[in-house]
Amino acid sequence: MTAAKLHVKTSLAPISVHSPYDGALLGTVEATDPSEIDRLLVIARRGAEISRNLPRHMRATILEGAARIIESRSNAFAETVVREAGKTIIQARKEVFRCVNTLKLSAEEAKRNAGEIVPFDAFTGSEQRQGWFTREPVGIITAITPYNDPLNLVAHKLGPAIAGGNAVLLKPSNFTPFSAIKLVEVLREAGLPEEVITISHGDRELVTAMITAREVRMVSFTGGFATGEAISRAAGLKKLAMELGGNAPVIVMNDCDFDKAVEGCVSGAFWAAGQNCIGAQRILIQSSLYTRFRDAFVAATKTLTAGDPLQEDTDVGPMISAQVAERTEAAVTEAIKAGAKLLCGNYHEGSLYHPTVLEGTPLTCRLWHEEVFAPVVMLAPFETLDEAIEMANDPDYSLHAGIFTSDINVALDAANRIEAGGVMINDSSDYRFDAMPFGGFKYGSMGREGVRFAYEDMTQPKVVCINRG
Repeated sequence: MTAAKLHVKTSLAPISVHSPYDGALLGTVEATDPSEIDRLLVIARRGAEISRNLPRHMRATILEGAARIIESRSNAFAETVVREAGKTIIQARKEVFRCVNTLKLSAEEAKRNAGEIVPFDAFTGSEQRQGWFTREPVGIITAITPYNDPLNLVAHKLGPAIAGGNAVLLKPSNFTPFSAIKLVEVLREAGLPEEVITISHGDRELVTAMITAREVRMVSFTGGFATGEAISRAAGLKKLAMELGGNAPVIVMNDCDFDKAVEGCVSGAFWAAGQNCIGAQRILIQSSLYTRFRDAFVAATKTLTAGDPLQEDTDVGPMISAQVAERTEAAVTEAIKAGAKLLCGNYHEGSLYHPTVLEGTPLTCRLWHEEVFAPVVMLAPFETLDEAIEMANDPDYSLHAGIFTSDINVALDAANRIEAGGVMINDSSDYRFDAMPFGGFKYGSMGREGVRFAYEDMTQPKVVCINRG
């Protein structure tokens, strides 16, 4: 991989990007000095004017064209995701496939979600009025994206923003900038004017400059709770859309399809080395099924192969860095000292942290309440659905939940009572379709992603009313 060129030059040292698997240098990107924010805004201001004046059919054509190009280069995109993020090649191919779909959905949104008629004559005295509202761009959006889905989560910011006629200041993770760069390059190749997206790389000071700028009318952020809280304090009067992580519970009832539940929970817990905000972190199993499920789950976990993410038979790739793997091991060890029982795992080789299963984790333990964002899962028994729902709702972070049961009444009762942005029935918590609204309850997020819903966040209604009286 080669160094990325930016619009804004800087004297800062370039940012080196390394493979999380073997530490190999993948390339560098230029760091943007926070003092250059005014120059970034000049570009973005011009981009916003260009973007809002692009006819909807042109926005759609650009997004559709980019989707076709990425699809034709899917192997190269997947390899980039593997090398910089550490996802397995199979998982990376799925991410590329989802990115293509996200861009196609964005193209459709550009063409159809333009506003609607307002029935003014529904109000007494307005019989002689008629009109409509349109959806207009908010202007300049700062988008900050994480490392765990370095391609599709960028598409979830850029696709709806372009569909809505906005300009974007994009700051991808310093761990995984190349997938974002390749996506922006393809959008430009498909016809997007260069000024519409300004991509830059840097540290917290750069992010602060990008979110506090008065001309920025919206911040779209995916990442950790502490960072999201800091952004909300600093941003000022502008729209905020944040996906701040979760601590997903999956409830396994004793009448479930047993094999489906085990398979779904193993995949849900360890996909993307657990670096998945909707990954199954707490699996709650009805007591009469607990021992059987635990034994099958642990046996299936032990068959997973952790290793080189480019190999087709690898199930679990590396975490984003060896330091993160070390922190994960320390957090699990802390839980074990507090009373949790280790059933397998909790050791790492560099950045490879082996899938880890615990039981008996104290409900007061930090690991139970906070997002672990690692291939770590905790098993716990319950007697009644009421008890399971109380346990499921315990943490402050809540994106998705899951339940396995053959009783539709139990499933719908749980879906109604679980505090989460999505409840997956007979699926693990980590199922997501890119057209659905995606976000959390409680402190897990602010706003919703999913193309239509992000598009609506990134646009604003304008009413036109004609008085014929």
